[in-house]
Amino acid sequence: MPTITQVDVLDIRFPTSSDQDGSDAMNKDADYSVAYVIIQTDEPGLCGYGFTFTIGRGNDICVLAAQQRAAPLVGHSVEEITNDLGSTYRELKSDSQLRWLGPDKGVEHLALAAVMNAVWDLAARRARLPLWELLSTMSPKQLVDTMDLTYLSDVLTRDRAIEILEAGLEFRPDRLRELRANGYPCYTTSAGWLGYSDAKLRRLCQQAVDEGYTHIKIKVGADHENDLRRLQIVRDVIGPDLTLMLDANQVWDVPEAIRKVQDLARFSPRWIEEPTSPDDILGHAAIRRAVAPVEVATGEHGMNRVLFKQMFQAEAIDICQLDSARLASINEILPVYLMAKIFNVPVCPHAGGVGLCELVQHLSVFDYLAISGSLEGRVTEYVDHLHEHFVDPCIVQKGAYLLPTAPGYSAKMFDSSLEAYSFPDGTYWKQAVKTLYKVG
Repeated sequence: MPTITQVDVLDIRFPTSSDQDGSDAMNKDADYSVAYVIIQTDEPGLCGYGFTFTIGRGNDICVLAAQQRAAPLVGHSVEEITNDLGSTYRELKSDSQLRWLGPDKGVEHLALAAVMNAVWDLAARRARLPLWELLSTMSPKQLVDTMDLTYLSDVLTRDRAIEILEAGLEFRPDRLRELRANGYPCYTTSAGWLGYSDAKLRRLCQQAVDEGYTHIKIKVGADHENDLRRLQIVRDVIGPDLTLMLDANQVWDVPEAIRKVQDLARFSPRWIEEPTSPDDILGHAAIRRAVAPVEVATGEHGMNRVLFKQMFQAEAIDICQLDSARLASINEILPVYLMAKIFNVPVCPHAGGVGLCELVQHLSVFDYLAISGSLEGRVTEYVDHLHEHFVDPCIVQKGAYLLPTAPGYSAKMFDSSLEAYSFPDGTYWKQAVKTLYKVG
């Protein structure tokens, strides 16, 4: 019986700031990074891989927190850890001293996400199934046993969760055939980073159109006149019929958001994303009422399931954009999907960072198969960089994610990438320091 022998957590950083990839109104110099977890076992070839996403400095803090979160796994059998994923989650979460640093938010929650993502990956690899398919093999009761339903009973009870999952069972084969034939629809953010030149913006928008994307997202918020000029360029390229979305990355106060979105409405955007503080539930509700029919989307910085519950209850958002590496993995993500179903709010997951596209494809597939049963108004984010570092990268064709087929959560990175981009001692970063300081 294989046993977990150790858990390694690595600080992996990519120099995306050098080309302004990932630049937006709030984050101007992002170096896309992960606190990368490897669960080692004594069975050759059997490991679990997971991560949480950051944008550079502070990633080392997430690494330290993930090491603390993962420590209780060592010495347990793989069967014990993966056969009862709800108990594993609750055991890791139950450390009251670590919870005091949150609870259910901040670095300690990012760390729990990284570790539990690796645990779920281990479970799927052990079952020799892609994660979405592993979830599909579990009965509604088994799935609900994995979920964190604490503080949710005024909206989502255990019985209600089971009822929703059971209602979709008979439709799964037809939905799966549709996904195999057409994939899951996505949108691209690759053209819209705020630091790109006008020429690059125009070229990438045309490239997105040529590649079959019908939904394109553009960053706004740093300078209003510049936003107006850039959005005119975008509309000139993509025309009036393709769907445009905007992302302000939290930079506005509520009245400012209302004024600026009302002005940007001339470009017919579908939604404004993160128009204000991600924690401001009532602020989002006020913005939503004022800027309709432009929709309000948020969630990539949604700290936990309780925040999402209140967003739904307050009718604060039109689009839920949960993040696969900020919520505490599948155990907390599935309850948010179920609440979104109850409130009829489409889930369009955030996936802008390194590796997030690899993870969220599994979530979107399972949502359609088992929970929402709908593709109406649903598109999952896609960004076209850094996939070359993953052993089983997501595949997008004609604006749609193809079904993942390899076992696991698609989280494993190549050893060569880990060796090059480990910070600060990887081969890339050592050379970068030499170049920067002209030493060696």
